[in-house]
Formats: sequence, C-alpha cells, structure tokens
Amino acid sequence: MKLREKSVRKKSVSEKSVREKIRAWAGTIKRDGVTLWFACKHPHTPLAARALGVFVVAYALSPIDLIPDFIPVLGYLDDVILLPALIWLTIRMIPAGVLEASRVKAAEWMEREGQKPRSNWGILLVLVVWIAVTAGMWTWFAKAPGW
Repeated sequence: MKLREKSVRKKSVSEKSVREKIRAWAGTIKRDGVTLWFACKHPHTPLAARALGVFVVAYALSPIDLIPDFIPVLGYLDDVILLPALIWLTIRMIPAGVLEASRVKAAEWMEREGQKPRSNWGILLVLVVWIAVTAGMWTWFAKAPGW
C-alpha cells in the first residue's frame, strides 16, 4: 500500500511540474510576442526581421485566430506550433542588443499594463486571409465540373 501511495505522490508532483513548465513556456511566448512588438519599432532591427516581426506581432496580438479554436485539433495548431515557431524564428533574426532592450521594455510594459496589447492590424490580417481563402474556394468550386 505504501508503494502505491508513493507512486501517486510522485505522479502528482510530476504533473505539477509539467503544468508549471507549460505555464512558464506560455508566459515566455506571451512576453516574446510583446518583445517583438518593441523590436519592430527599434531602428537597428534588420528589415527581414522587422517584416516577419510585424506579421507575427499582428497575428499574435490579434483577438481573432486564423484557425478558430472550436475546430478540433487544428484549432489549437496555430497557437501551439505555428505561432511559437514564427516567434522563435523572428527572435533568431534580431540582434542580441536589440532583443535585450526590447525584452526589458516588454517586461516593464507587461508589469505596468498586466496584459498583452491588442492588434487591430491583426484583426485585419486574419479577415483578409479568410476573405482570400473564401474567394479562392468559391472560384475553385465554380470551375469544378457539375457546379
């Protein structure tokens, strides 16, 4: 009986540590999204990093998802894989000094405001993508035989 109690205790401790790691990772992603917001405004950010950063920030800070979360599996795919990968890639393109200064500004902003900013450009970006996909599908189905 004691062996079973130990395994139950170990499992609950490991589940807590996994939850804490996931929560810390999500906090890092949230902070890095705001970091990119400041890095895009920095004059020493390279053009390619700035262009990708503007896209990532607009999408990350948009209150609307490209793939709605109610769609099983795919709904969280952009939040779990696509967005962190784009943030990681953009951060790799930013010089260390710019990144450090932007992280300090992001930490100060997050502490002062308590939440991430919202992007109206992100809403526009998602709506334009959805309109383009809808128009493309409409055109494709209109040309399909039997329609």
